[in-house]
Formats: sequence, C-alpha cells, structure tokens
Amino acid sequence: MSKLTDLPKRILIGRALRSDKLGETLLPKRIALPVFASDPLSSVAYAPGEVLLVLSIAGLSAYHFSPWIALAVVVLMFTVVASYRQNVHAYPSGGGDYEVANTNLGPKAGLTVASALLVDYVLTVAVSISSGIENLGSAIPFVVEHKVLCAVGVILLLTLMNLRGVKESGSLFAIPTYVFVAGVFIMIAWGAYKGLVLDDTMKAPTADFEIKPEHEGLAGFALVFLLLRAFSSGCAALTGVEAISNGVPAFRKPKSKNAATTLALMGGLAVTMFCGIIFLAMATDVRMAENPAHDLLRNGQPVGESYVQDPVISQVAAAVFGDGTFFFVLLAAATALVLFLAANTAYNGFPLLGSILAQDRYLPRQLHTRGDRLTFSNGIVLLAGAAMLLVWVYGADSTKLIQLYIVGVFVSFTLSQTGMVRHWNRHLRTEKDPAKRRHMVRSRAINAFGAFFTGLVLVVVLATKFTHGAWVALLGMVIFYGTMSAIRRHYDSVAEEIAAAEERPDEYIRPSRVRSVVLVSKLHKPTLRALAYAKLLHASELEALSVNVDPAETKALREEWDRRGINVPLKILDSPYREITRPVIEYVKNIRRESPRDAVSVYIPEYVVGHWYEHLLHNQSALRLKGRLLFTPGVMVTSVPYQLQSSEAARKRARKRQDWSAPGSVRRGPVEKRAKEPTGKGT
Repeated sequence: MSKLTDLPKRILIGRALRSDKLGETLLPKRIALPVFASDPLSSVAYAPGEVLLVLSIAGLSAYHFSPWIALAVVVLMFTVVASYRQNVHAYPSGGGDYEVANTNLGPKAGLTVASALLVDYVLTVAVSISSGIENLGSAIPFVVEHKVLCAVGVILLLTLMNLRGVKESGSLFAIPTYVFVAGVFIMIAWGAYKGLVLDDTMKAPTADFEIKPEHEGLAGFALVFLLLRAFSSGCAALTGVEAISNGVPAFRKPKSKNAATTLALMGGLAVTMFCGIIFLAMATDVRMAENPAHDLLRNGQPVGESYVQDPVISQVAAAVFGDGTFFFVLLAAATALVLFLAANTAYNGFPLLGSILAQDRYLPRQLHTRGDRLTFSNGIVLLAGAAMLLVWVYGADSTKLIQLYIVGVFVSFTLSQTGMVRHWNRHLRTEKDPAKRRHMVRSRAINAFGAFFTGLVLVVVLATKFTHGAWVALLGMVIFYGTMSAIRRHYDSVAEEIAAAEERPDEYIRPSRVRSVVLVSKLHKPTLRALAYAKLLHASELEALSVNVDPAETKALREEWDRRGINVPLKILDSPYREITRPVIEYVKNIRRESPRDAVSVYIPEYVVGHWYEHLLHNQSALRLKGRLLFTPGVMVTSVPYQLQSSEAARKRARKRQDWSAPGSVRRGPVEKRAKEPTGKGT
C-alpha cells in the first residue's frame, strides 16, 4: 500500500519537511496580506450586491440609502481593525479570539467563540467559492451550469495547495489578489475620471430594467428594519478580519508589529474598494433583485427564468470599461480567482484554531499534529470536507449561503473585545507606570467601543437574518459546542482514570502468576518460533491451544505434536459450530475467573508479508482475536512475527525511501523553531 500511495502523495504535496524547517515557512507582510486578508478584500465583490439586493425589496427608491449603509460599514470596519490591533499586540501566540475569551471570560466563553469561528471558517470557504463560481459563470456558461461540481473541484484544488504548505500557497495567491486590488482601484479611478471630468454617461447592463418591489412604500419601523437588514448583509465585508489575529505565529519577526500593520493595510484597502463600488453602482444605475426572474422587468415584462443576474462588480466593470474589453475580462478573471483564494483565509485560520483546541483537549489530538509539509493537514482536510458538504446542500448558491454568514464572526468579535476590556482592567490594577497606564486606558477605550458596536451589530444580524438562515449557523455553533464539550469530558475522564496514584492499590500489585497460552493452527515454523519465544519468558504455566474445526486436521496436528516430542501440553477446544474466536475467548476468560490474580499472556503467530494484497489472505483470524482480547482485563496479547520472503522485498523498498515519510506516518508533539530564525530584510 505504501508503494501505491507514496509516489502520488509526493507528486501532489511534495517531499516531507524536517521540523527544523518551520522558520522557513514564516511569511513576510507582502505575502501575509493576500494569505490572511484575501477574505475581507474579496468580499467587496459580493457585499455591495447583498446591500442592493435587500434594498430592492422596497423598490428602486430605497437605493438612495446605500451610501449611508456603506458609511456605517466603514465606521464598523475601522472600529474592528483598531480593536484587533490591540489583540495582536496583547496575544501574539495565535489563539486570537479564542485565547482572549478563554483567558479573560472563562472556558465557556472561549468555547463559544471557538464554535462561532469554526462555523464561520467553514462558511467562508463555501461562500467565497460559490461567489467565485458565479462571477466566473458570467463569462463561462459551463461553470454556472455545473455550479456544484465546479465548486467542489475548486475546493479540492485549494486543499491540495494548502497541503503543500502555507508559504508555497501564499506565493501562488499573492499575484491574483494584487491584480484584483489593482483592477478595482483602476476601475474606481477610471470611473470617477469618466464621470467627473469627461462627464460620460456610464450605464450598467441592467440600467434600463425596472424593479418590481415586494413591499412598496415602506415607512416607519418596516423601513428601519429593512435598512438594518441591508446593513447586516453589507457587514459581510468584515468577515476574515479575525484571521490575522489567529495567524500571528505565521508572520516573520517582529510578529505583532507585522500583523498589526497588515491589519491596517487590509482595512484601508477594503473600505476604499467597498465604498468605490457602491458609488459606481449608484452612478451606473445597477439594478439587483432577490428574485430576478420575476422582480426585474424589461420593457414592463419579467426577464424570466433564463436570465442570469451578474454580480454588481461585473456590471460596474461593464459600464466603466465596456463589456468584453480587456480590462473587463481581466477584472472578471481576477475577481473569480481572488474569491476562490479568499477561502485561503479559512484554510489558515481553521487548522491553526483546531490545533489550539486539540491541545486544550476540545478536539481530537490528531488536529494538533503537523503533517509532512509542516501544515496542520488533518484540520485542512476536515475543513474541506465540511465546506464541500455545505456547497452540495445549498447548491453552491452564494445568496442562500450568505444568510448563514456573519453570525459567527460577530459573536467572536463581541466576546473577544469584551475579553480585551477585562484584560486591560486586570493589568491596570497592578501597573504603576503612568505612560503604560495611559496606553492601557486608550487601548481599553478602543476595545470597549468595539465590544459595544459589534454587540449592537450582532443583535441586528440576529434580528434581521434569523429566519433567513442564520438559525442554521447558530445550530452549527451549538453542535460544535456540544461536541467539543463531550470530547473534553472524555479526555478528562480518561486522564483521571489512567493517572498513576501515589499509593499502590491492589490492581497495581504484581500478578501472582503468569499463564502463557500459545495459539496453534498447524505445526509449522511460525508456531515453533512462538513456542520458543514463550518458553524464553519463563511463565508459571505454558500451554498450546488449538480449536477443533476439522477433526482430520486436528488429529494430524496431535500426531505431529507427539511425534516431535514437544514438551508443551497441547489443549484442543471443541467447536461444534466451527467458530475459532469464541472458544478461545471463553477459555481465556475462564482462566481469569478461576484465578483473578493471574495474568494471562496470549501469543499469536503472525505472517509478515510484503504486499498489501497479501494482508487480505493472512492474519484475519489473528486480527479478530486480538480485537476481542483487548476488552478482557488481565490479558496481554503478543504478536510473534514470522517474515515471509515477500517481506524482504518490502524491507528493501522501505530502505530506499527511508528519507521519505510514508503515508499514515504518526507524528507527535509540537514543532520547535530553530534557534536562529532566517534573516531576511523583508518583514
């Protein structure tokens, strides 16, 4: 099996890296920005559209509220960025929101944040990939006709890239992210120049459409509720901000400073692009509807089911650059790519958070182990599987998926900032230096405002999106919370049960005797080796045990036993129903019942073969016996291997690949950094 899988594994993800190479995978800011900030940067491709979709419920007249909603999103973005800059300086270990909440608000709050973030990371992949497929589908019909298949394919490709390592994937992701950012800024600048200087009339492809409002003439509370819902949809632009605080360990030194600088750059770029697209959408008369087939009217008639509604950014690009022009195609391709790559924010955040939770015994320990390429490969695979399931269930429809979005991230925002307030309060009680106290008071004020603002937004999101799908995200959080709590209880109970006591209770007292039983099917070399080994250990009693399923074979075995004069008693168990496992288990249990203080050592001869298909032909009875005997107290099972000729060929193959890590290799413990980190001017 190793031979069949090792070469493809190395071709796909590369050779295994030594533990002391971890320092070489750390990221400079120019790579960290696209790796950790691709999610909030790319969200400008769908967040403006979500605002207009919600406003269209009240008809075209509600569109004039969109600049004010954009302004509210900008204020929120700057608040969150300023708050998280305090986080990365105070908690640079990579625990992010989970560590802040767990340390300052208690384990339950920490677990709530962790549950919210895990759900949000899965949704980040599903939403980003689905939105990217829709953007690409505006240019390539095949993609939109096979949305689910294409989305799953992209998730698999991203998974493979991340399994190769964060630095390699980051280098690949940097180019399309920067092309996208540059393309959007060129579009905004060129659109502003054409509109303000040249006084050109730019019209989106849907500029001549009419919108049939679902609720015409909304006023009072209904209008306020609609605007709040539009604002909560626009808050999708903030998703992924927390990933930088979780990814601080992946930055080059000085880690906290570089992470804070990356946060500021990300915030400035994201709000500029978001506002620019909103204003260009207003200037070019973009029309969007939640149900375009019936609510968008062309010449007074619904556009019909065959109409495919392009995203806002595609319509604005068509108005500014011209449909089908070089810059239009370039921006469309870059938008689709960066939306695919935006999922990489989750691919970096989810496995790292999973590793921390596994270390705290809230998730299986396998998630704490780094793989061949020094990535948390088990977490990457788990994230990919969950995202593919969501994409399949929701048909890769970003409008449906985005309703589940945002809840988790604002739960983590609010609890994290509340935890930071308590963090500063605790330090202010002991700090005497006036300069440091002023800095702490300023930081506390920033975090307090952030907690208040994000908490307010969380209430708005829950009130406006609960019935539209946010309940699914809450259900996911509850499931994660319950599962992680159960895992922690299991690990705690096991640790308590196996802890070595200071005293020596009865079960630790040395057994009075050891009775050895060698299982025998035929008298051949493996059996003779097992008998010789059992004799060497000088048990109190030694006997051979065989099961009579074929009288002729059993008679031949006894005759051969006597002929050779083997001085070990041979016991034959009758088995009227031709079972092998049950008589042996009952016999061993009976020994334990008669002499509870005796230990029973069972020796099982086994063949060692060299090819995977040979395992199917040998050792099946031995495997079943070992599996059953494991549940019998006081019984020790020993496999006595006998190497067949084919195993020698396998040993030679293994020797040739001794520098390679075979599939399924088990790793334990953290990866220590080298004493001297790589020098390099780029940080």
